Amino acid sequence: MILVLEKEITQVKKSQLKSILAEKGCMVHEQEGGVQNILGVIGRKSLTKEFLMSLEGVADVVPISTAYKLVSRQMKQDDTIIRIGNVEIGGNKLTIIAGPCAVESREQAMIIAKEVKKYGATLFRGGAFKPRSSPYSFQGLEEEGLRILAEVREVTGLRVVTEITSPMYADLMMKYVDIIQIGARNMQNFELLKCAGRMGKPVILKRGLASTIEEWLMSAEYIAAEGNQNIILCERGIRTFEPYTRNTLDLSAIPVLKQLTHLPVIIDPSHATGIREKVSPMARAAIAAGADGLMIEVHHKPEEALSDGPQSLYPKQFGRLIRDIYVIAPVVGKQLIHDYTGYSAENYDSLSSRYQLSAGGTGTAESENSRQEKRVVYLGEQGTFSHKAAIQYFSSDVESYPVPSFRDIFEEVKSGAADFGMIPIENSLAGSIHENYDLLLEYKLFITGELSIRIIHNLIAHKDSRLEDIKQVFAPPPALNQCRRFLNANPDIRLVPVNATASAVKSVAESGTLEDAAIGSVEAAALFGMTVLEEAIEDNPRNFTRFVIIERQMLNDELKSNASLIKSSVVFSTSNKPGSLFEVMKVFSENQINLVKLESRPIHGKPWQYMFYADLETDLTNSSADGVIKAIKQNTEFFRILGSYNCGKKGSDSI
Repeated sequence: MILVLEKEITQVKKSQLKSILAEKGCMVHEQEGGVQNILGVIGRKSLTKEFLMSLEGVADVVPISTAYKLVSRQMKQDDTIIRIGNVEIGGNKLTIIAGPCAVESREQAMIIAKEVKKYGATLFRGGAFKPRSSPYSFQGLEEEGLRILAEVREVTGLRVVTEITSPMYADLMMKYVDIIQIGARNMQNFELLKCAGRMGKPVILKRGLASTIEEWLMSAEYIAAEGNQNIILCERGIRTFEPYTRNTLDLSAIPVLKQLTHLPVIIDPSHATGIREKVSPMARAAIAAGADGLMIEVHHKPEEALSDGPQSLYPKQFGRLIRDIYVIAPVVGKQLIHDYTGYSAENYDSLSSRYQLSAGGTGTAESENSRQEKRVVYLGEQGTFSHKAAIQYFSSDVESYPVPSFRDIFEEVKSGAADFGMIPIENSLAGSIHENYDLLLEYKLFITGELSIRIIHNLIAHKDSRLEDIKQVFAPPPALNQCRRFLNANPDIRLVPVNATASAVKSVAESGTLEDAAIGSVEAAALFGMTVLEEAIEDNPRNFTRFVIIERQMLNDELKSNASLIKSSVVFSTSNKPGSLFEVMKVFSENQINLVKLESRPIHGKPWQYMFYADLETDLTNSSADGVIKAIKQNTEFFRILGSYNCGKKGSDSI
């Protein structure tokens, strides 16, 4: 049963309600962070709906119709996000787990771990106990393999994944590894499932060779029933009549699972296909289908591998796959967890320590000395695309909050009230957001990162509204421009500009008028209890907004990745004479620096004179660029570096 609680219920009454249910022999699970205040109750069938409705503080009782209760979407509407160290699995993040099928030696594990980390893996997998079809095949290094995995974690910073094959190994797993995997052959080993539930560590649960989705979810329920809901479902192919590939990868399971359960879903295309050349196509397809991550087998010498060499990618093949995933991810509203955001496992700790001043440091007492939790500020309301960008880019440890204007974002960061600002800088359909270019010049803040997300606009209204009844639409001007074709097809609708998309949805929700609608995201519709009347009304599906992150300090070299492209953003002005801009462009050309954006803005108070903003694929803060900067300054009247930051994987295509 799901108990929907009264909106104004106090914490004391909620605790009393939990105590009553516990006395009746029920397991009670509180859902946090959702729109509704609910409790999930699993227990005796003798508890009737009438009894539960009679309890103080209960507004409604909704039965759970599925056999699996705790892992069902009915129990929890929001996606579960599982945290392993500095890595999150689920939500808007993509997680890449990579490594050899088996740990064969310390040297082999270290070489592969360093390679997969370099190319983008955030978790390292390797088998220490190897259940094989033949008793004569390599069975793993057992505890020695676990010790090697622990050393890999210590040396590289990658958290480690390995398979548990028996409850007797639980103590060893608790000692050495971060995530335990239950393999396909053990999916219905119920004693092992119970053991994994009691261990409390995150569990990757692979689908059985011939198991239905419901059987798979019931196995997950065994783990959850023991108190552990940190479960990641892994589709690794099922056995069918087709013999060409090792198994048949069931990609249709991804959208099915997304509807049935709140648990994250990852895909293992290596075991699914068993053929090296088929791994990358299936991995790309899995991300397009909505998977939360991938588990990829990688080996530096697969021809010599003791286990599953034919399906293991070479490190460079793995790197090419990650570049492909980097391009695909924004299309499906996802983001790779990797160092181009500044939040990889490698640099997370140093990033987290930024602005934490020692005693005697400078800064305001509240904003920098006493406040430990990091804060990011964005425009509008919860549910805006800026809010979505802030959630995607930053760890869940970073608190996000809105302000009403772009200038307020800069002021919050400048004052130290916020550590980071999330600023939309340009849209692929509507062009640049000029106000923010002007503010970047006005404020002495720095760009330290960037993120592009796909913008999908929806027409949002009340549940009983119809499109033909809509008289006015609320939206910010950029959103109106991006949906011009739809709006032109409905010329009788009055357009009402507002500050942000979520503000538009909130206004319509509060008005209660069936003739009002807003343009906004699916997330904003859910947040304010509204309905999507028309989906994807933007003019072009290739609608992306590029955001930049601003801070008070320049990004230091320790937080720049060797695996990433470094972009420098600059602003400069030239003298008013023929060829002055050409001379600056000539400096870029002669030094083989790729100019990826050039934007001009009028200089305030100087009619017909302009500032130029440029994005360059180079690190101008590196000492090797001193000559370039000197040459630029010789040909400009004003020059400032706005920031140098990670902007993508080397060799990747931009959106």
